[in-house]
Amino acid sequence: MKNRQPLFHVVKRDHAGPGRQAAAYVAAVVLALLVGAVLLMVQGVEPVTFYKQLLTMGIPGSRYPWRSVENFIKLFVPLLITSMALALAFKMRFWNIGGEGQFIMGAFWAGFAAMKLGGTLPQPLMVVVMALCGALGGGLYGVFVAALKVKWGTNETLLTLMLNYVALYFLQYFAETKTDWNFFLDPDSARPKFAKFPANAQMITIPIGPFNLNLSLVIAAVLCVLLYIYLNYTKRGYEIAVVGDSPNTARYAGMKVGKIVIRTIFLSAALIGLAGAFQVSSAGILSTSVTNDVGWTGVVVAWLAKLNMVGIVVASLLITVLQFGCQTASTTYPSIDANFANLLQGVILFIVLAADFFTRFRLARTRKEAAK
Repeated sequence: MKNRQPLFHVVKRDHAGPGRQAAAYVAAVVLALLVGAVLLMVQGVEPVTFYKQLLTMGIPGSRYPWRSVENFIKLFVPLLITSMALALAFKMRFWNIGGEGQFIMGAFWAGFAAMKLGGTLPQPLMVVVMALCGALGGGLYGVFVAALKVKWGTNETLLTLMLNYVALYFLQYFAETKTDWNFFLDPDSARPKFAKFPANAQMITIPIGPFNLNLSLVIAAVLCVLLYIYLNYTKRGYEIAVVGDSPNTARYAGMKVGKIVIRTIFLSAALIGLAGAFQVSSAGILSTSVTNDVGWTGVVVAWLAKLNMVGIVVASLLITVLQFGCQTASTTYPSIDANFANLLQGVILFIVLAADFFTRFRLARTRKEAAK
């Protein structure tokens, strides 16, 4: 009788340099765009023209091109900060899937500060207070799961996922409950509707000609540099890497693993809450769709960039161009839904993951051997 063996088995490649990986990623993106082109042609849309509008985001020929750039920044900044924050947790092998919930709680508490203090504080101080409230709200929402993980070894993936929906329904309660005590709602509206923030609770912008530079973009750039230094050149960044590789090794080296986990997850969730604060401050109003799904998209961005801060900037930029460009192009082509970006993003993700796999492994044919 012979042993039944698989026809192929996976073998690790000897060496996959960065040049080879980069080429594989470029080829994967091109292949994904070709798949998207086929889908576009099926719907009667000329792919080259559609992709041109997507990549240029409708700026050429626009009467007010700076407004497109301003709106692009409002989408880009929350995704960038959220992706960097999730990478912090993922480097430690703490699977924080709660970006949506932490973002919502950051936005909610920033909105709370705006509605309670917006008419009493000057704009610079008000923006700082909203940022602190958002960071604290998101940080505490995330550190709750970290504390349970450290104390009782609970599953952080399940808990953070469930808390996303708790936060969403919490926000929806305030959005749909029209009573005298609910100061979030517009008192002049017959139906429940969030009220706009006072003018001094809205994000500071720096005028550059007709273009208004959103201050959150400058802060996000500074955060990117600081996080890169934190992870690569500080003791605490080194501790995150060691705990991620092996908690037992970290304990053997004298590191307090529980303290490192709680500290890192608080920082991760606080940054996501800060992104939520920036989002509502830039929008000037709360919304039940405030996240724009950045909590989920941030996971994609972090993994596409392999948790590298520089890669996260590039991936966030490309994903935002894809999303914003699809929204712009869909106005020209009514047959194409704005959610085509999500479909194309999913295709890119799966093909890039496949490319990453085959740069590190290969399939080898199994030799048939008779059982003894």
